Amino acid sequence: MPPPRRADSLEELVMGEVLVPPPAAAPPVPTLSEEEEWAVEEDCSVPVEDFEEKIPDPAFKWPFRPDAFQQRAALCLERGQSLLVAAHTSAGKTAVAEYAIALARRHMTRAIYTSPIKALSNQKFRDFRATFGDVGLLTGDVQLRPDASCLIMTTEILRSMLYNGSEVLRELEWVIFDEVHYINDAERGVVWEEALILLPEHVGLVLLSATIPNALEFAQWIGRTKRRRLRVLSTRQRPVPLEHFLYTGGGGPPSPRDLFLLLDARGSFSTQGYYAAVEAQKQRASKHAQSFGAKQPHGGGSGPGQDRAMWHSLVALLQAQGQLPAVAFTFSRGRCDAHAAALGRTDLCSAAEKGRVRGFVRRCLARLRGGDRRLPQVLQMSELLERGIGVHHGGVLPLLKEVVEMLFSQGLVKLLFATETFAMGVNMPARTVIFDSIRKHDGNNFRDLLPGEYVQMSGRAGRRGLDRTGTVIILCRGPVPDMADLHRVMLGRPSGLQSQFRLTYSTILSLQRAAALSVEGLMRSSFGEFPLRRRAAAQQRRVAELQQELAALGEPPQEGALDDLPQYHEAVQGLLEARAELQCGNWGYWGGGDPYSHGGPWLGPLGSWVCGWGCFPCLGLFIGGVPGGSVLLWHLVPLSSSSLFPCPRKDPPSPELLSALQELLRMAGGAPGSLPLLDPVGALQLRDPPAVEAATRARSLGAALGGFRCVHGPRFPQLYSQFAARRRLQAQVEQLQYQLSDRSLLLLPEYRQRLGVLQALGYVAEGGAVQLPGRVAALLSCHELLLTELLLGNVLSPLRPEEVAALLSCTVHPGRGEPPPKLPPNLQRGMEQIRAVAERVGRLQEEWGLPQSAEDYVGQFGFGLAEVVYEWARGMPFAALAALAPLQEGTVVRCIQRLEELCRELRRAARILGDPGLAATMEAASACIKRDIVFAASLYIQ
Repeated sequence: MPPPRRADSLEELVMGEVLVPPPAAAPPVPTLSEEEEWAVEEDCSVPVEDFEEKIPDPAFKWPFRPDAFQQRAALCLERGQSLLVAAHTSAGKTAVAEYAIALARRHMTRAIYTSPIKALSNQKFRDFRATFGDVGLLTGDVQLRPDASCLIMTTEILRSMLYNGSEVLRELEWVIFDEVHYINDAERGVVWEEALILLPEHVGLVLLSATIPNALEFAQWIGRTKRRRLRVLSTRQRPVPLEHFLYTGGGGPPSPRDLFLLLDARGSFSTQGYYAAVEAQKQRASKHAQSFGAKQPHGGGSGPGQDRAMWHSLVALLQAQGQLPAVAFTFSRGRCDAHAAALGRTDLCSAAEKGRVRGFVRRCLARLRGGDRRLPQVLQMSELLERGIGVHHGGVLPLLKEVVEMLFSQGLVKLLFATETFAMGVNMPARTVIFDSIRKHDGNNFRDLLPGEYVQMSGRAGRRGLDRTGTVIILCRGPVPDMADLHRVMLGRPSGLQSQFRLTYSTILSLQRAAALSVEGLMRSSFGEFPLRRRAAAQQRRVAELQQELAALGEPPQEGALDDLPQYHEAVQGLLEARAELQCGNWGYWGGGDPYSHGGPWLGPLGSWVCGWGCFPCLGLFIGGVPGGSVLLWHLVPLSSSSLFPCPRKDPPSPELLSALQELLRMAGGAPGSLPLLDPVGALQLRDPPAVEAATRARSLGAALGGFRCVHGPRFPQLYSQFAARRRLQAQVEQLQYQLSDRSLLLLPEYRQRLGVLQALGYVAEGGAVQLPGRVAALLSCHELLLTELLLGNVLSPLRPEEVAALLSCTVHPGRGEPPPKLPPNLQRGMEQIRAVAERVGRLQEEWGLPQSAEDYVGQFGFGLAEVVYEWARGMPFAALAALAPLQEGTVVRCIQRLEELCRELRRAARILGDPGLAATMEAASACIKRDIVFAASLYIQ
């Protein structure tokens, strides 16, 4: 097959100069009314009757009989219906993707398959190429067969294509989003939301996810956004059930008695098994203390020696019981390495298997230079693999990670120590999954695993067609975890999908240039806004109804004595608010109560009527209660009807009662001869400052009510009620109209802040047009403002390629690490210039109200890798570089790979700015770091 091409062609495919929405390749899909459901749950509990008759000529034939959900998925796809498949790990979701790809081939259209990570894209490329042949791959640095009918790519690549109207999107029939629950990722989840929103409505969707509790709500959002109904297919149980155990062994011969069943295959939690494990762990701790003395950790704590003994015993037990291969999830790269090293000379491979491993590793490493083949990590991993042991985490060199994955899939790695990222691997189930702890550090602090995390990782246990059950083992390296914690982790409800939508400068700039969608439109369509906007049609109808009610009320007269009616109503509302503060504050006898109970004073309503005229209120303060409901009136204050209890009477008040109420109003209004006002501070002994302030405000407003002219009009109660009703209806209409408008968007304030920053920098004109600097910033995938300002300020132009690469390392490696002072003066000056630019940008963001402080903004650009990148760009061998680097080899490789992608982005940006010299420098910077083991081609695409 042809070798991977340079990424220039990929840029041509992905990044267009003009944003043009792709034309529809199919007629519009009929839309539903707002009341109809945009998602329909399919019954996957039983197989489809006469499946072969319903699809006599399937687009794809699996080498196995499909499960019920796979059959229903095929039927839906044949009808052109979009799907959300939320199925257990290892249930066979990939079969649904295969059918969609086959349909596109039959229809001579295209299918796109997206994944969260490049490694998973590479694996899928290998698998689908073996199945279909005509498959292409588009990632950040590789382009293979871009004209293929099926293209594999990361979701970021798809989003870039959508923003730029790529030609790849033409003739597109299906887009498959694998691991779509990744939308929950705090950093990258927004990519899935944007891609789903931007996709043309005619494109069919196949969404593959682990089981999620709010699958129907998520599908409703997508269906409403894309104006097409989705079918939701879920599995109720795993194809291979799991049994969960606690393990307390270690230090002695391996024994099945050290395994305690905690959760059986039916999902029943065993308290008996739990307490038996607790007792066994106590006995083990006691024996250990007697043998080694009190210096050992208290309560069965785990030290290096105990860890080594535990792993030796457990591995021997699993090997004896035929429960290998096993994946041991360990939430620390260092512990992964330490556990593998602790197994010493443990050998899990036969002589024949050793030969296969040795030959495979030799062939994979043959493409490396001699020095790279002798890297310490390469030698250590090779030795482990020959013994059937592997390690898989972010610090492992990418090439070695692929070697481990391939050997594991062949059954030649019997025990794999891995971090949780391995749980996203494809087609790599194990017989057993081991947790060395149920606690992890999430970047901020230590916490228990979330139920969804436990399900995702434990789901790797149990190989379909090979194992009757899968085995999950939790190590009790110290005291047995609390039963409540275990129950919550193992049986708790997984978290539902939540929106991680956020605005970036690149998104704003891209949409400012696009005619098809606005920034407000993107925000309005986000998953986070869905609960607020899913009933928009019903809200619009309610607005129309309220407006009809307003018209029926008519305009109340406000001339003459009634001209201060609006001011009176405002004062009454203020009095109500003050009274509500007193009641809600729960300050003793001001909190309300029963007027007919014996006790202190009670603040409550005296009477009200519910009728077509509205309500006219009086509020009384009562003391004590007497039989028959008679009460002693202390003081009266007129209020609006909104605070009153409804009265069963429906007739309007009689003239006599209205006359009495008018007199009560006069007496309560502070006129000569009126009832004395109650002093809340003195008489009621209020001391809390908010209560005193509210009582004082209520007293002042109450005293002022009698001074309004409108209260003396003969028709005041009816007209006031009419006026208050109009105000209430108007307030409801305004609230609904606000909710329906873009003004209620959750991220609208931040959008205005970021737009203000862009306008202050000259990236966007006052009228909204994107200027040349803004076009440059829109091309960049990270740190748009800093990098654009560096280009505009000619900070990088005077530097050599290796110096540019070294300085730009601050954008790909987060942290505050500082380089040694021996770096060349050019680099020292460049670092100072970058800090100055970052300081200016950070201060500007602060001025516009963005929450990140200038210090935090500057602090994210650390130069701890500057020397490493500088020496690598000058030709230092990787063996020497690994000794120099402050990070593990795999992390260094990923940083340099990301840096090379950034150099290519900046090369294109320099061309748009009309600076060919800088473009040449960026191309040279890219070339000088793109070499050797750091950029070894993936084994999956060979």
